[in-house]
Formats: sequence, structure tokens, C-alpha cells
Amino acid sequence: MKKAAKKAAPKAAEAADAVEKAVKKTAKAAAETAEKAADAVSETAAEVVAKAAGAVKEAAAKVEKKAEAAAKPAAKKAKGAQAELKKLEGTPRLKQRYKEEIAPALRAKFSYENVMQIPYLEKVIINMGLGSDKENPKGIEAAIKELTTIAGQKAVTTRAKKSVANFKVREGMVIGAKVTLRGDRMYYFVDKLFNIVLPRVRDFRGVSDKAFDGRGNYALGLKEQLIFPEINYDDVDKVRGMNIVFVTSAKTDEECKELLTQLGIPFVQG
Repeated sequence: MKKAAKKAAPKAAEAADAVEKAVKKTAKAAAETAEKAADAVSETAAEVVAKAAGAVKEAAAKVEKKAEAAAKPAAKKAKGAQAELKKLEGTPRLKQRYKEEIAPALRAKFSYENVMQIPYLEKVIINMGLGSDKENPKGIEAAIKELTTIAGQKAVTTRAKKSVANFKVREGMVIGAKVTLRGDRMYYFVDKLFNIVLPRVRDFRGVSDKAFDGRGNYALGLKEQLIFPEINYDDVDKVRGMNIVFVTSAKTDEECKELLTQLGIPFVQG
């Protein structure tokens, strides 16, 4: 029995080793298989994720493109509205009122058949005489500076066209300063003149309604420049008057008067 056991022991050990090796080999193979399967799953998952990301990106691009296409008309409309608003904000209120209210009222009153017949303000000419300052360089400079400040536009000098011995005037001598206003500057000035400047005249009761020239133009005389809010009293070396001429497209004085009345000039009542 002992001899048989001794003979069987080595065989059993060999069998055990063989079993252990087989188990390890099987386990290793299983591990490798599992690893390969995991790698395959990872690659598949990565592909799925990549495809999903690509699809999402493509969908986002399409949505963005559609949104841009839909937003273009709105953006264009908003841009147009902003441009129109900016244009309106930059338009003098008197000019806007002329287009919207005054012109239609004039057309209705005088029964104009054509809109081109409706009278309008063409230009405003402001003249400031120098008087005794015509030979004084500082006086000339002061007059030009004041008129430029009042009108908001650079004033130019006016010169005598011929000599007048009684007034000690020689041909070509500087005798005054002048500004001609048109467009928006004209409307800004007229609005200021009618609503701010003239009411500052002492004991003001209105301007004369007799100073028309028979051709649809009107002249207004002011005795001093101090009534303009831009003029600083302390900076004035001398009181200077001025003459303001309103040149219109009106054919008659009646039309001119109605136009100026609608624009807001305060004619004397009665």
C-alpha cells in the first residue's frame, strides 16, 4: 500500500501542476478576451459619441443658419428704423413742423393745385452795420465775432460798392458783416429768433407787419445784439443793431405773411 501511494504521489503532483497551468492559461485567455471586448466596446462607444457630436454640431449649424436667415429681415427693419429715428432727431423741429403742418395748411388756404406752389423759406440774411467802427479793426473783428456767435455760421465782411463822400465811405471799404443762412441752420435760427430772442425785447408787443417788399420778402430790424442769449453782456464793447431779411418763394406779400405767421413770427396785433 505504501509503495502504491509513493508511486501515485508524483503523478498527483504533476496532475495538480497541469490543472493549475490550465486554469492560469484559461484565466489569461479570458482576461485577454475581456480586454479585447472592452477595447471594442470603447471604440464603438467613441464612434457613437463622435457621430452624435457631429450630428449635434451639424444640427446646431443648421439652426444657426436658419436663425440668421430669420433675423436678417428684422435686423434690416430695425436698422432702417434707427436710421429714420436718427434722421428725425437731427431734423430741426420747425422744419419738421413745416413739412407736417404748415405746408398742408398753406395749400388748403390758398388752394394750390401743385405742391411746388406752396411758399417756403429760402434763406435768411443777417446784416450788421459797423457805423463808426468801419475804420476800427477791433470793432470790425468784434462785429464779425458777435454775428458768427449769433448765427452759428462764419460771418463775412461787406464792402462799399461805391464811394460816398458825405458818409466818409470809400469804394471797397468794410462797412459791415453778413451771414446768409440756409437749410437746417436757417430753421434753427428762425426757431430761436421767434421763440426766445424776440420775447426778450423790452416792452415787446410784436413786430411790424408793414415791412414787406412786394415780392414776398420781409425785413426785420433789431436795435441791439444783447437780446441774443449767446451774447455775454460783459464781452460787448458796443451796442450794435442788425437787419434780418427773410427771403421766401412766395409770390405775394399776403402769402409771405401767412408763411411767417405759421412759422411763428409774432406780428403786432391790431
